[in-house]
Amino acid sequence: MPIRITGMNSGLDTETIISELVKVKSAKKDDLVKAQTKLQWKQDAWKELNTKVYSLYSKTLGSMYLESDYYKKTTKVSNANAATVITGANAVNGVQTLKIDKLAKTAYLTGGQLATRASGGTKLTDLQTKDSNANDGSMVNVQSGSKIMLKVGNNDTEIEIGENMTVNDLVKKFKDAGLNANFDEKSQRFFISSKTTGVAGDFNITGDATALAALGLEVTTSDDQTKAHKIDGQDARIYLNGALFTSSSNTFEINGLTITANEETDQEFTISTENDTEGIYDMIKNFFKEYNKLINEMDSLYNADSAKGYEPLTDEEKEAMSEKEIEKWEEKIKDSILRKDSTLSNVATAMKNVMLQGVAMKDGTQMYLSDFGINTLGYFNSADNEKNAYHIDGDPDDTNTSGNGDKLKTAIANNSDQVVKFFSQLSRNLYEKLGEMMKKTDYSSSFTLYDDVAMKEEYKGYTSKIAAQEQKITDFEDRYYKKFSAMEKALAKLSSKESAISGMLGM
Repeated sequence: MPIRITGMNSGLDTETIISELVKVKSAKKDDLVKAQTKLQWKQDAWKELNTKVYSLYSKTLGSMYLESDYYKKTTKVSNANAATVITGANAVNGVQTLKIDKLAKTAYLTGGQLATRASGGTKLTDLQTKDSNANDGSMVNVQSGSKIMLKVGNNDTEIEIGENMTVNDLVKKFKDAGLNANFDEKSQRFFISSKTTGVAGDFNITGDATALAALGLEVTTSDDQTKAHKIDGQDARIYLNGALFTSSSNTFEINGLTITANEETDQEFTISTENDTEGIYDMIKNFFKEYNKLINEMDSLYNADSAKGYEPLTDEEKEAMSEKEIEKWEEKIKDSILRKDSTLSNVATAMKNVMLQGVAMKDGTQMYLSDFGINTLGYFNSADNEKNAYHIDGDPDDTNTSGNGDKLKTAIANNSDQVVKFFSQLSRNLYEKLGEMMKKTDYSSSFTLYDDVAMKEEYKGYTSKIAAQEQKITDFEDRYYKKFSAMEKALAKLSSKESAISGMLGM
């Protein structure tokens, strides 16, 4: 920016004069900036609302417009401590018998306590055990070159003890062979286990007797607490309707049921599979929860209080206000940004119409939400911007209608197929209507309700207009500086001539 020295001869505050002239010229630019800011806020508001509509479309409606979406099943277990059951969609309804004969076990070896105090860095050749060939209790060391054989499942591993191999080195060898292993310095024992339950994950340790004894890995079946004790890997065994099933884990997937065995039982118990009618009710109830939340917000945005007289603030205006005042001012505009918006009205009206029209059933009858005890509260009983929300009679969570008879639950209990057909078709109708309104056009992107493409172009247009206006202001400012500069030069020359004349006249 050039350095300008003005008013030297005229004595005028030309900076202030030009600044005031520019202010008048800047008004148009400020109007453009304000319009662009409001457009940005409108884009933000629509983007947020569009996300919510798309969520209802893709998640809620997308998971309930097929009749198969409603036919969830549930299984009750008479001995809940013994087993848990997850019911798949293809599970067969009925009562079955179940007995848990054996639980799957992980192979586990608890090593014997070492005779020689050791740490992770102790050399294996420093470990000792009683000499089995001597009667005087003398001790022998682990010999370098001794071998330990591991069999983990179908894999065999040979470990040769080297001169400098440490306790930690051996633990790593066990882990490399596919086992969990650790040496506990406090108890002076090795702890080794398989990584999976069942017979397939079982393991065995054999090898040099002296080395195994010194390491506490000499397996015993005696009650001697100083020796290593091992639990063999075991498969789970259950009897379902008298048929034997085995698994390396405690989980079985049988004919649509995922059965997890928790404890062994002496007696059979029952598992009963049936249609989950509560699930149908919950699904419908959740839909209205999401629908009501969205339609209430749409009505609130459309009916928002006017922000007439409020415009986005310029930087100069913000300087005269506190942050709280600025926030409150801008919030007033943002809250009303979609007030009386025609696109918003079209979307909300389309949704309301689908809900009001009901469903034409295959038998030729026309059914409505009211047939299932689902209605709005009416104009005079509804809160502001909640006049299009639906309430389910008998819903214990709805204080407005909890005392009414529960027609929906009765309908599900008496004729669940009819309920499913109605709500799957209603959901499909709303899904298709929203899908149609969110189609890509020349002005909007796919799955978008508003003209986001057109708004982006309009925003760019404002950017270009603002830049052009800023250039005009710069040119205008430069032009006036040149004029004042010329005036200053003329005054300087005049002053110089006056001084010369005065000198000639001796004044």
